[in-house]
Amino acid sequence: MKLKDLIPLKSKITVYVPATVDVNKEIDNSAQVERVARLLSECFGGATASPVRGYWVAENGALVAEKTTMVFAFCDTAAAEKYIDDVVTLCNEMKHEMGQEAVALEYNGSMYFI
Repeated sequence: MKLKDLIPLKSKITVYVPATVDVNKEIDNSAQVERVARLLSECFGGATASPVRGYWVAENGALVAEKTTMVFAFCDTAAAEKYIDDVVTLCNEMKHEMGQEAVALEYNGSMYFI
């Protein structure tokens, strides 16, 4: 088998799952991570989660640091286009449920704040 014989997955979708509620109150985000991982796995065949340290400035000017989890999936372009709105909907739901100012979504190298 050679690389040229394999199917490339040229799209990448990453959801940055917050680990805070109400802007800066730390929580266990494992339920939200699993929720995102399930959707990405159902849509794209699998997902990977990786912990990162995220920083951002809240509307009140305070620097917020949190243990964000990146949940991402690679997929072909047709699948990405078919399911990206489902991912956006999930991000919007999490934003409201967690009392966030925004939830970050990265799609093919571009960042969107939902």
